[in-house]
Amino acid sequence: MTTLPSRQIATGSPKKKRGPALSGILLTLLTYLLAFLFFFPLLWMAMAAFKTEAQAFAIPPVFAYTPVLTNFQNALPAYGAALTNSLVAAIGSTILAFVLGLPAAFALAVYPTKRANGILTWMLSTKFMPAVGVIVPLYLIFRDLSLLDTRTGLIIMYTTMNLPLVIWMMHSYMTEIPPAIYEAAKVDGASVGVEFFRIALPLSLPGISATALLAVIFAWNEVFFALNLTSSDAAPLSVFISTFKTSRGLFWAQMSAAAVLTVLPVLIFGWVAQRQLVRGLSFGAVK
Repeated sequence: MTTLPSRQIATGSPKKKRGPALSGILLTLLTYLLAFLFFFPLLWMAMAAFKTEAQAFAIPPVFAYTPVLTNFQNALPAYGAALTNSLVAAIGSTILAFVLGLPAAFALAVYPTKRANGILTWMLSTKFMPAVGVIVPLYLIFRDLSLLDTRTGLIIMYTTMNLPLVIWMMHSYMTEIPPAIYEAAKVDGASVGVEFFRIALPLSLPGISATALLAVIFAWNEVFFALNLTSSDAAPLSVFISTFKTSRGLFWAQMSAAAVLTVLPVLIFGWVAQRQLVRGLSFGAVK
């Protein structure tokens, strides 16, 4: 009587590998389809930026054409000033929002009062009001304070816009810090300033980076307040794009080129900082 080798007895006949399930394939195709649908407007905008005005308005759309750079050449002369205004307004307002929002978030997270939830709800309620409902009083206030068409006015406006975001997000991150760390610091004689600068801020760096990126993007993309509170000197890129709609008509190809130039800095910045953004948004989800 013959016996099988021990290795063959242990393993048996090799099993055939199963291919991916049909549901997995369909889910993958659906994911790619949704990604394409979200990306398609950007692709169409980029294609229109390299067309002539006649090709950009052609019906049916023109897909086979010779790319031109005329639209970018027409957009570049005024691009530099608008880019500077956007950078100053977005970065300046983000820094100011963090200077004001971080201490508030720390106080509400580490030393909460009975009205802490009410304060947070009130801050969030400031985002409920439609922008068009407050533009008239804001315009009058900015006019009386000589802040119309100034970078200072934009920084103040975007700071008030992003301050609730900073306080809410940083409050959620700071509440995830174990209270035992603060208690140990108090035993060692740490003051409130030491708790804030030496404990809360270093442990909240992922949240700070994610919140800062969102605040910059919100300020960069804002158009309604910028369109009504600026005209020429402090006009950011969002207003710069609208200048291609004139009394002579809509220059769609040139507007697309300006939009590409506007989106490109944020796209590059978001691509570089995507790891910090994902890490910051998921910070505290798993203890």
